[in-house]
Amino acid sequence: MAEGLQTPPIAFAHRGARTLAPDNTLDAFTLAVELGATGIESDAWLTADGVPVLAHDGRVRSGLRRRPIRSMQAAQLPAPVPTMAQLYEAVGCDLHVSVDVKDPAAAAPLVAAARDAGGDDALRRLWLCSPDWRQAASWRELSPTVRLVDSTRLRQVKEGVEKRAALLAAAGVDALNLHHTDWSPGLTTLVHRFGVHAFAWDCQFERVVAKMLAAGVDGVYSDDVEQMMAAVTAWTR
Repeated sequence: MAEGLQTPPIAFAHRGARTLAPDNTLDAFTLAVELGATGIESDAWLTADGVPVLAHDGRVRSGLRRRPIRSMQAAQLPAPVPTMAQLYEAVGCDLHVSVDVKDPAAAAPLVAAARDAGGDDALRRLWLCSPDWRQAASWRELSPTVRLVDSTRLRQVKEGVEKRAALLAAAGVDALNLHHTDWSPGLTTLVHRFGVHAFAWDCQFERVVAKMLAAGVDGVYSDDVEQMMAAVTAWTR
């Protein structure tokens, strides 16, 4: 069994407990916490008045049409769309929060929301994700403690994982997030040599989560919190 950098690994509820409640809602997030998730995952967009909100799609229904979130004031958004501040109010600051920053302009307000909610403790548990590692690295200037994530696929790492891990470490990016089928124990060990965390996404079944934990990953993302926590509980015994 490979050793990870994060013990125990973070169990991220992808968009909350979305198999049991509407995704990206406070109900889904709080239910995920009740089921034992140690991390929350969501997607962030910025409203016209500069408020970071959590929604998978960049558009919401307004009357008979769908409007871009960036064209609306936060107060105009439908009630199910929570702000980052509301997430912290609902679940506190002891959980890890992984945010896919869909609108790069939302990065600074996300950091500010975490700082306002829980200072450096919250920032140390805030993971800002981007499919462009250079974009993620540019957010280091926002905070020395916020965590940064390169979310990609192995086939897109043209320079090879060893070179990518070295680049991430040099740029202050904390984690490489790959699809679970991309990881192997040898690959996690390689990434860990550079002090870079290994995250695995799309872990939808207990057996997949168990395989990733055995491979030494530092965090898993799953839609099914119950299956995820069953594997994590078995692994930590």
